[in-house]
Amino acid sequence: MRVISVSCDGIFQAAARGLFEWLAGQDAELICLQDLRARIPEMEDRPEFQLDGYSAYYLDASDPLRDGVAIYTRAVPKALIYGFGLFSGDDTDGRYLQADFENLSVISLLAPQGPEPAQQEAKTRFFTSLLAHMDKITRKRRRYIYCGNWGIAATAADIENAADHANSPGFLPEDRQWWRQVQEQVGYADAFRVANTDGDEFSWWPSGALGKSDGWRTDTQLISRDLVRTVEYAAIYKSKAFSSHAPVIVDYDILDM
Repeated sequence: MRVISVSCDGIFQAAARGLFEWLAGQDAELICLQDLRARIPEMEDRPEFQLDGYSAYYLDASDPLRDGVAIYTRAVPKALIYGFGLFSGDDTDGRYLQADFENLSVISLLAPQGPEPAQQEAKTRFFTSLLAHMDKITRKRRRYIYCGNWGIAATAADIENAADHANSPGFLPEDRQWWRQVQEQVGYADAFRVANTDGDEFSWWPSGALGKSDGWRTDTQLISRDLVRTVEYAAIYKSKAFSSHAPVIVDYDILDM
């Protein structure tokens, strides 16, 4: 089962650059998009945003110039959950859309972004609540794949010029501490690193020059511990730029969703 995650920098721009033509040839079971920068009425029924054989579900933006996530799926979900809602209001600065299948839940997630102190505070609130939520749902008999633009480089290996970014939002000590907690305390794993330990693997370039200097790996699929053994292949697609973020591709040995 192939799952693809892409942060779009705006769905109109990504579509114009050929994202949907590329996705149509990837044979993915699930596709998670983030940072759509569009409202649902602008996206529904537009042919450039449709993929044959897939149903599309959207959670649109609080601000039409940012945010918004989507899930494209071949299988019809049993349920959709909009926001994780553990504490009222804590997820309004990010976007969280969950599709539940028989034994598997897949989430498209966009964390709060931005360098300003207020934005960092919103990010801290979001991740504090999300960690508690992820810890709580480990008690359920379900498997989880969180496809996200997390806005965090988890370790020095995930940022090209780590020494230059010791005080940069997304690589602050509290950012990296959250990532350690979700792995060590809750037991989630970075699916990309389960299958791919290559160096110089980045998914985001702040300059927009994909594959050039100052790369960060801020996009990944976090998976519950019972999915670790199912990861077969992981890659970051860098042959063509659809946005400043490259698509993350993970293949799982999952037959029954």
